[in-house]
Amino acid sequence: MPTYNYELGDIVRLKKKHPCGSYLWEILRVGADFRLKCVGCGHQIMIPRKQVEKSTKELQKKGK
Repeated sequence: MPTYNYELGDIVRLKKKHPCGSYLWEILRVGADFRLKCVGCGHQIMIPRKQVEKSTKELQKKGK
């Protein structure tokens, strides 16, 4: 499993899709918990770091 360096503004592709159909989430807060915003509908969630690390398929750095 690759180790990712999560930073604010990065886009994360998760394994499961959001009910709106999007797999992509923008990172708004990094720490023990992450605040993620759905790129598709704008819904925000708080999720434990361990769960984000486990379900990340791809990480797109901001500015790319």
